Amino acid sequence: MKRLDKRFRRRRLPGMVLGCLLLAAAVISELRKPKANRSWEGRIAGVVPYDLRRPTLTRMRERWWNPSEPRLLVPTVFGVGWTLNFARLFRRTTTEEEFRNQPHPA
Repeated sequence: MKRLDKRFRRRRLPGMVLGCLLLAAAVISELRKPKANRSWEGRIAGVVPYDLRRPTLTRMRERWWNPSEPRLLVPTVFGVGWTLNFARLFRRTTTEEEFRNQPHPA
């Protein structure tokens, strides 16, 4: 059992280090801006989104359940990276009428 724990910890370490580095990069990026221009949200290297503002119920709802958002992965509510838009995940891909009109194998 200890052997399994050791391997599991070793596999998690690179992800944890990368996460800490990205978080540090986001904080440093914000602290380099003049105080009046700090928004505490943005992108690291123009790719990885971050949002270090206090989470609100409105933002949680629009990130976790937003049927009008076409993307499955959206910026996280708090922190660095992406989260799932569950409305997009569970949205039906076809309507019943479209399903009935599709040719079915005999």
